[in-house]
Amino acid sequence: MTQQQIATAPRARAEPLRGLCGGSVQLPGDPAYDMARSPWNLQVRDHPAAVAYPAFPDEVAEVLVAAAGAGLRVAAQGTGHGAPPLEGRLGDAVLLRTSAMTELAIDAERRTVRAGAGVLWGDLADAAGRQGLAARHPSSPDVGVVGYSLGGGIGWYARRLGLQCNAVSAVELVLADGSCVRATADSEPELFWALRGGATPVGVVTALEFALFPLETVVAGHLSWDWTAVERVLPAWVAWCAQAPEEVTTAFRLLDVPADELVPAELRGRRIAMIDGAVLGDDASAAEVLAPLRALRPEFDTVARVPAASLVRLHLDPEGPTPAYASSTLVSGLPDAAIAAIVEAVGPGSGTRLAAAELRQLGGALARPDPDGGALAALDGQFLALGLGLGGGDDGDWARQREDAGRFLSALEPWATGRQYLPMLDARTDTRKVFPPGVHARLSAVRRAVDPGDLFLAAHDQT
Repeated sequence: MTQQQIATAPRARAEPLRGLCGGSVQLPGDPAYDMARSPWNLQVRDHPAAVAYPAFPDEVAEVLVAAAGAGLRVAAQGTGHGAPPLEGRLGDAVLLRTSAMTELAIDAERRTVRAGAGVLWGDLADAAGRQGLAARHPSSPDVGVVGYSLGGGIGWYARRLGLQCNAVSAVELVLADGSCVRATADSEPELFWALRGGATPVGVVTALEFALFPLETVVAGHLSWDWTAVERVLPAWVAWCAQAPEEVTTAFRLLDVPADELVPAELRGRRIAMIDGAVLGDDASAAEVLAPLRALRPEFDTVARVPAASLVRLHLDPEGPTPAYASSTLVSGLPDAAIAAIVEAVGPGSGTRLAAAELRQLGGALARPDPDGGALAALDGQFLALGLGLGGGDDGDWARQREDAGRFLSALEPWATGRQYLPMLDARTDTRKVFPPGVHARLSAVRRAVDPGDLFLAAHDQT
């Protein structure tokens, strides 16, 4: 078989899918194929055998049965924020886009929400806010609700409320054989456990339900300094974190702020050190908690009582499709030697090209295993260190940003827990680095039971 025949074979096998999903299936060569295959993360360039856009569970089932019959595998994506670990592996697979599943229903009396697999967090946060409710949402409005919720979910209330995956009360999905299942604590409990943070593809999730909580306003914002203040501010923030109550969740970042009109004018085009986050409680208690940080004399202080729904944009994360690279590790603590290593790796004089070197404050409820939680019941670490590259202009630039992310995380290796948080890790890894042996074995057993033919592509190694 020639190389051209090898390249065209998956496309030929995908022909039976044409016409499914009301015609919303794109094959290589179709006019809309290039747009359909492109994820949120524009750094990823994949060429799947077909791209399908089902709008209903029965259309998902049709695609799965047709793909299996054609000898093709399946990878489901909502937005494609988490696409990098699958890069280069979709050539003989159907990319199943769930973005057309946009059902969104809030039950204000029960304080719950039902969200389809295509719903974005910005829309859900706004809808919940109109009801005086909030969710454990992420720091970006255009992240998909399903992927974030089932991957773990570290939001601005995480130290008080825990992981978003453990707020989930029901998951509806289509299994490899085309059957539709509703998994809850009482129905399909083993599947329900695996779905919540398990990072193993056991089906195509079409909708989920989870708890909201009453919150109309919250004290939140950012304190910012020129990044030359890092050696003064970072140690103080680390010491403050050790005493901070669970009602507060923050992040420290060294940012290369773009000259973008969506960014506050005082920050554009600057290198800054920023602490942002939220405090649950009244104004007086929030002021008391934040007083030691304000004593560091920030150049900008935007912390105030704001609508809770606005926090989904607090972190100034980019909106809309963007080239991005993220790598992270969980850290047990940040002694003086770790702080010095950070400053050397990504501080002034380091020459770093990262858009952000970030430390997210963990602990609190995140550190306590949820007795009713799923496969990811807690996070092992006091901080999550994240190196983020954005908007690389060419392959060489991306290589340098990856090197700088690696340098940042390598500097923290002596204090790493050995565990990883997959939603903030673009490099493919072994899931044994995420879950303890007993949890990993249990997840593997669930996957073998519901996908014995290995139809679904896993983003990370499941051995």
